[in-house]
Amino acid sequence: MSDKTPDHIWQRLLDGNRRFAEGRSERPRNDPGRRAELVGGQRPLAAVLGCSDSRVPPELVFDQGLGDLFVVRGAGYVAHDTNLGSLEFAVANLGVNLIVVLGHEGCGAVSAAVAATDSGEAPAGHLATVVEAINPVGGGPDISREAQLDAAIRDHTRRTAELVRRADPVLKARVTSGELRVVAAYYRLSDGRVELLD
Repeated sequence: MSDKTPDHIWQRLLDGNRRFAEGRSERPRNDPGRRAELVGGQRPLAAVLGCSDSRVPPELVFDQGLGDLFVVRGAGYVAHDTNLGSLEFAVANLGVNLIVVLGHEGCGAVSAAVAATDSGEAPAGHLATVVEAINPVGGGPDISREAQLDAAIRDHTRRTAELVRRADPVLKARVTSGELRVVAAYYRLSDGRVELLD
């Protein structure tokens, strides 16, 4: 199997995450030689659409180095036009064939969306746009608040990955042709592990 296939790259990211979770991070490709190598351009392995939460830096979570990941971050990792355009750039211009939508345990943006849904009151300012895009579902009245939040985060991550897969014209065409894989993943703050959701 080629080391450039989406499956191989995903496995490489999981291997890096295993090292990170076990406290054996290699912090590869972070030296002056690598910096010099990247001056002329970038060819990242994968793109990550993730949350701007300071506890979830994808390069560290997956134990990757400079130039390895094209990272698009924002509160709640929503599939807005700007984020989708950034992912299209990575695919069409940088040759990326794997996109990881990375949700995480205890996401504050999804928690704000759940709270807004429960209260019927949108938050002030631009956060309302993020909350509206998340539109949480998951759980029900008979589960704990913590379980409801976790279900909403996982559901939001899966739905966001599906929105990325269906984004016309660039991403949908590449997914349909088999050139691009989009995975939904979930990072556990408690133990540092990433799990595949789909």
